[in-house]
Amino acid sequence: MEFEIKEENGFRYIEEGQGEVLLLLHGLMGALSNWEHVVNEFKGQYRVIIPMLPLYEMPLLTTGVKSLAKFVHKFIKYKNLDNVILLGNSLGGHVGLIYTLSHPEYIKALVLAGSSGLYENAFGGSFPRRESYDFIKEKVEYTFYDPATATKELVDDVFATVNDRVRVIRILAMAKSAIRHNMAKELHKITIPVCLIWGEDDKITPPDVAKEFHNILPDSELNWVPKCGHAPMMERPEIFNDYLKKFLDRIAVTI
Repeated sequence: MEFEIKEENGFRYIEEGQGEVLLLLHGLMGALSNWEHVVNEFKGQYRVIIPMLPLYEMPLLTTGVKSLAKFVHKFIKYKNLDNVILLGNSLGGHVGLIYTLSHPEYIKALVLAGSSGLYENAFGGSFPRRESYDFIKEKVEYTFYDPATATKELVDDVFATVNDRVRVIRILAMAKSAIRHNMAKELHKITIPVCLIWGEDDKITPPDVAKEFHNILPDSELNWVPKCGHAPMMERPEIFNDYLKKFLDRIAVTI
């Protein structure tokens, strides 16, 4: 990905285009590059912003989904954003949900893909053995329907992360925080439009999770992506972007 990463006031982020704000949040093992296809598709009409979440920089005692939501609030305030359309994948979706409940005045609509917040089967039910590259490769491939989506570069990044003691401790803390923070009893309070875009073959947050989100969120639509795992914006970007465009067009008319 060849977008400029800006560094200001302790924040690292990508910002492309002009117009209404699309704020994109990556997942626990994700990166800014996960959203490359979305940025390229929508930067001509929207102001697309991706903050790098400080997954490894927070003090261990405060490492958790609520702290990430507070970070997002500081970022939104720093950038003076409002009427934000917030997109989140996996942990990023969870953070987006928490943020929307805490600061609904800043958020116009939500888009969730493979979001945690209800249930997730991280790493297929087991944490990676750090010494085994093949094991890491297998678990990264588990994220996708097509194992080929797990490129060597992606596997190398995850392998390096889980072999960094400082990072792996925070990954465990963040994952436990996400599991503890079940949002089933709170989601009905989110009344803005929500677009759910879900892989039919997601093994991390399976289809039943998407159905439960759809049932609880009052103003939600559920869109299925065939032959797709946990990250539809990476694995099936054309279908993801088509669903996203239709949703954006719809809320532009109704809101």
